[in-house]
Amino acid sequence: MKASETPESILIKANEWLTGHYDSQTREEVSRLINNPDNTALIDAFYKDLEFGTGGLRGIMGVGSNRMNIYTVGAATQGLSNYLKIAFAGSEQIGVAIGHDCRNNSRLFAETAAGIFSANGIKVYLFEDLRPTPEISFAIRELGLQSGIILTASHNPKEYNGYKAYWDDGSQIVEPHDVNIISEVLKVKVEDIKFNGPKENISLLGAEMDQKFLEKVVSVSLSPEIIKRQNDLKIVYTPIHGTGVKLIPMALEKMGFNNVIHVPEQDLVSGDFPTVISPNPEEPAAMKLAIAKAVETNADLVMASDPDADRLGIAIKNDKGEFILVNGNQTVLIFLYYIITKRKELGLLKGNEYVVKTIVTSELVVDIAKRNNVQYFDVYTGFKYIAEVIRENEGKKNYIGGGEESFGFMPLDFVRDKDAVTSCALMAEIAAWAKDNGRSLFEMLQDIYLTYGYSKEKMKYVVRTGKSGAEEIEEMMINFRNNPPKQLAGSALSVVKDYETLEEKHLLTGNKVPINQKITANVLQFFTEDGSKVSVRPSGTEPKIKFYIEVKDTLSSPSDYDSVEAKTNLKIDQVMTDLGL
Repeated sequence: MKASETPESILIKANEWLTGHYDSQTREEVSRLINNPDNTALIDAFYKDLEFGTGGLRGIMGVGSNRMNIYTVGAATQGLSNYLKIAFAGSEQIGVAIGHDCRNNSRLFAETAAGIFSANGIKVYLFEDLRPTPEISFAIRELGLQSGIILTASHNPKEYNGYKAYWDDGSQIVEPHDVNIISEVLKVKVEDIKFNGPKENISLLGAEMDQKFLEKVVSVSLSPEIIKRQNDLKIVYTPIHGTGVKLIPMALEKMGFNNVIHVPEQDLVSGDFPTVISPNPEEPAAMKLAIAKAVETNADLVMASDPDADRLGIAIKNDKGEFILVNGNQTVLIFLYYIITKRKELGLLKGNEYVVKTIVTSELVVDIAKRNNVQYFDVYTGFKYIAEVIRENEGKKNYIGGGEESFGFMPLDFVRDKDAVTSCALMAEIAAWAKDNGRSLFEMLQDIYLTYGYSKEKMKYVVRTGKSGAEEIEEMMINFRNNPPKQLAGSALSVVKDYETLEEKHLLTGNKVPINQKITANVLQFFTEDGSKVSVRPSGTEPKIKFYIEVKDTLSSPSDYDSVEAKTNLKIDQVMTDLGL
């Protein structure tokens, strides 16, 4: 694109970044973008402002209003500060916790935010070094703070960074606070940002908070006597260059496991993620080194956490002795099956327990809950909605677990976000429990399918970058909404759920039923007569449109596992074809 074709609004916004309110390095880079004959980068950097999605503020690092830099972080922090002073006007002292992951610029952004909060008269508790996301949630609750942030882009590629904001219960921001914060952020001009607050208003958090957190982590245990018998379980763990490097091995040791095997290359803390293309435990390539180490050492279990240690990936041995990756839906099933089974065995199911899943997570969770007289809740994607259910049921019902298909689980409610630290500790216990009962995790997964039915899931996403990509994703959603498929893999559609209108339409009867959600969302779901489910949603944090596919079948015997899996894989392929993917 030529410079003359640059929209006037973008040139005006870019030229504002050439003023004295911005540092010289920023001004030089913006000038370079303006003068570049190819204006693609300029437009992508300035065509919009970063917004809070399901995971907060997230974007590629660089100059511009649509990039992560000290000015977009500064505006978010100043806006959050302004709102905190409104929301907690009667508080003697407002306090926030700040954490960060291993990403490039994360410490810079964290210290920048600390200075801004301090300048606004807010007491800051800044972690001395990188820490897992769940510990920031815990610290907010432990210290009785009003808010907190963590600088992280979770499992995104190395070019990204992000900013998650939390409320006083340790959960990510939900309505109306998220909308109100954005409103305050939009009012902030660069000259309004108070960058350099007094250092005496900033306290460092370190080992003492770690120990308090770890004491809560080990409280998740339901089978301590089994861990004593199986304490030498061989566990390969990798932090994939991220924040789990210290606390997750400490948590496993504190639980009683003494045979944790490291992946030395990936213990290196680095925002460049040198051994992987994407630091995402959902990706097979990210698990490759850990699985190789497990084969070399004949390990029982492989576990990995993403850079901010809120997501958990695992690999287990199948019936042929090969390590296979367990998807996020299967991980949730294993957790909930174990928690409910053990609680029932220990007499801890009193009738007021509940679990929570997101709407795109496997429907087998519903079957497990119903069959065991445990209440379940369906919420939108994002653990802030799981935390919202917990907040509403505080003191009335007992939360015993919740998760989503994207490799996140929250075993207990002392953290109000997905928690790979506690999840790793609990998954190790589950592996020990299975082994103590002469079973493998793979056989345990088969037991779930034999009891509750077989389910196969796949997530397919389509990436479209920049302004044109966002417009294309929007057009795809409009098309699916106006022209839903008539059938998927030979089975007619029976129900369409549209979360934008909060309407559930039953196609066979024509009946329309309201969907029980507080707010709308740009999500569509298609259900077929044979039990298949497809969910379609644009990502709130990435330039993607996601398709979550689940198909059902029956597993009558463990010997049928391979054939049933092959059959359902073919069915998923046909569903994707029918969706035009």
